[in-house]
Amino acid sequence: MKPANQASFPVRDYDLAASLASGQAFRWRQVGEVWEGIIAGCWVRLRQAGELIEAETAVPQADWLWLRNFLQLDVDLAAVTATFPDDEPMRASVAACRGLRLLRQEPWECLVSFICSSTKQIVQIQQIIALLCERFGEPITAGDKGECGFAFPSAARLAACTEADLRSCKMGFRAPYVRAAAEAVVSGELDLTKLHGFSTPAARAALMGLHGVGRKIADCVLLFAYGKQDAFPVDVWVRRALTELYFPRRRPSAKRLEHFANTHFGPNAGYAQQYLFHYVRTLRPKE
Repeated sequence: MKPANQASFPVRDYDLAASLASGQAFRWRQVGEVWEGIIAGCWVRLRQAGELIEAETAVPQADWLWLRNFLQLDVDLAAVTATFPDDEPMRASVAACRGLRLLRQEPWECLVSFICSSTKQIVQIQQIIALLCERFGEPITAGDKGECGFAFPSAARLAACTEADLRSCKMGFRAPYVRAAAEAVVSGELDLTKLHGFSTPAARAALMGLHGVGRKIADCVLLFAYGKQDAFPVDVWVRRALTELYFPRRRPSAKRLEHFANTHFGPNAGYAQQYLFHYVRTLRPKE
């Protein structure tokens, strides 16, 4: 019988490394064969051994539903990818990124993370989020030797920060946007819990009511925190993927690309977007 702080999950068609390192979440670090991160204030170490994911936490767990949900272990990935358009770019993306999953993140952390992502590379976003947590997050037990980690700071904690406090975390011009988002959540102007029940256009409009949150950031939050598959974030990498893979000899307008993204990829368009993003950014053979 496993200790209460350890669990094993049988998986099929799951690539843990690709899922954690594909630009969805920014609090994971690889240490040898394992991945260490913090989910909803709980430190966890993950390791994949074939068709098994092994998890270990610093404190005992009454149940592991929080981790199953974050990792989306119960998604039938074959059924998802079967809905993708049967074209050469998608086939190549699925073949190269086999087992890539969308994660299901906590909305507040996801929102702040993607506000901080604007014009930043993944490693820079990770540095910003690490500093934000170390300076303003609640301390938690981490590791197997009683080390200290930090939970993601609450909206109330960040609303109490000055802009200078936030800029000290290397987020630059994004600092007032993070503070404004925190104030909106604390005041009730934006209720992140209610967005689950909103249509995608309504939820997008609510998020875009925040200063510094445009269509791309809003769609990232809708996809990675709320699982809204009709959200299709288009950043520089996805724009490059769409242009190079689907319009190789043309220069489509932004409106043309948006229409194509909204109509071509089927009911799991958000999933398809992540495959295209990861494929073009890291895996596609250079010509």
